[in-house]
Amino acid sequence: MAHDNGLIISEDGRTRCFWPGTLPDYLHYHDTEWGRPVTDDIRLFEKICLEGFQSGLSWLTILRKRENFRAGFAGFDFHKVARFDESDIERLLADKGIVRHRGKIVSTINNAARAIEMVDEFGSLARYFWSHEPDASERPATVDYATLTANPTTAVSVRISKDLKKRGWSFVGPTTVYAFMQAMGLVNDHLEGCCCRAEVEAARAALTRP
Repeated sequence: MAHDNGLIISEDGRTRCFWPGTLPDYLHYHDTEWGRPVTDDIRLFEKICLEGFQSGLSWLTILRKRENFRAGFAGFDFHKVARFDESDIERLLADKGIVRHRGKIVSTINNAARAIEMVDEFGSLARYFWSHEPDASERPATVDYATLTANPTTAVSVRISKDLKKRGWSFVGPTTVYAFMQAMGLVNDHLEGCCCRAEVEAARAALTRP
């Protein structure tokens, strides 16, 4: 049952954000991952790469291929991915379990090398990304649920995108970066009234920032 405020009441009686609909795997992702703060460098690298692969597709498509991506990209250990060569590119292009897009595959390998550089400079990817966490003045007082399906960007995601591109990263446009921020908990965009919003806010409050 949908509400006009962007919430749905699921079959289990819980009120949630509208976007996972009734799909069990999407609901599980919404409930257990999306918006919960992440400081693990491997997960951060994986997510920003997968958001790049999502460009032009749905996140559900990527989510359902995620284990195949992990197998193909060495668990997104960026130290390993940075050493991939042309034979790895050809291997991945032949892998029907992932999105076989040469540009995005090459981008992931490039971004792995850039990630190593970032760790050398900042100590961790987490320290870099969390240093860009929006403060209260950069966050809207309320979330407009309509923007969650309208390729949202913010001033912060634009700023991060520009900085990443200067550092040589690719497939990191402002929309991709904001989706990454939402998923990794740099912002809490679970809607007011969603059963997960308070849980996510508590996790963010308890987080020791890197």
